[in-house]
Amino acid sequence: MVGCGDNKTEKTTETLSEIQTEEIVATDTSTKTILCFGDSITAGYGLDDTNNAFPGVLQQKIDSLNLNYTIVNSGVSGETTAGGKGRIDWILNQDIDIFLLELGANDGLRGVNLVETATNLQSIIDAVKSKSPKTKIILAGMQLPPNMGQEYTRDFKQIFMNIAEKNDLAFIPFILKDVGGIKELNQNDGIHPTVEGHKILANTVWDVLEPLL
Repeated sequence: MVGCGDNKTEKTTETLSEIQTEEIVATDTSTKTILCFGDSITAGYGLDDTNNAFPGVLQQKIDSLNLNYTIVNSGVSGETTAGGKGRIDWILNQDIDIFLLELGANDGLRGVNLVETATNLQSIIDAVKSKSPKTKIILAGMQLPPNMGQEYTRDFKQIFMNIAEKNDLAFIPFILKDVGGIKELNQNDGIHPTVEGHKILANTVWDVLEPLL
C-alpha cells in the first residue's frame, strides 16, 4: 500500500513537471514577431554592432516594457524594391504579426523608374496580405536629396504616400526624419545614420508602431 502510494506521488510529480514544461513551451511560442524588411538602414550598415540599428533599439524598448514581441531584422544592405520582391516569398515562411516595409531608397539613388518602384512595393504588400491577411503592415516613407532633381524627388516622395493611402497602411512619412542631412547624426558617407541617428529613427518608428502593439 505504501509502495503504491509512493509510486503514485512520483507519477503525479512527473505529470505536473510535464504540464509545466508544456506551459513554458506554449509561452515561448506565443511570442509575436515584428519583422523589419528593408535595406542598409534597417540592417545597420557601418555600425560596429548591428544591435544598435533601429530594430535593435526598438527591441530594447519593447523588452523594457515587458511586451511579448520579438523583432527580426531582415535588412539587406544595397537592397532595392526589386530585390525585396524577389525574396519576400521566402521571408514569409514564418508567422509575422507586424511587417515593417522599409525599401525604396536605393531605387531613388539609382534613378529607377518610379512606376517600377511603386509596382515592386505593391507586389511586396500584396504578397504579405495574401500569405498572412492578419499581419499588420507599416510602410516607411523615404525622401531623396535635392540633387536627384526636383520633379523626381517630389514624385518619389509621393509614391509612399499614395501606396499607404491605397492600402490603408500605418505610415511613417519619412523614416529619416530629424536625421537625414544632419552631419553629426550620419556616418562619413552622409547617408547612413550613426548610433545616435538610429536612436532617433527608433523613436520615429515607435510613434507608429506602439499603437499596433
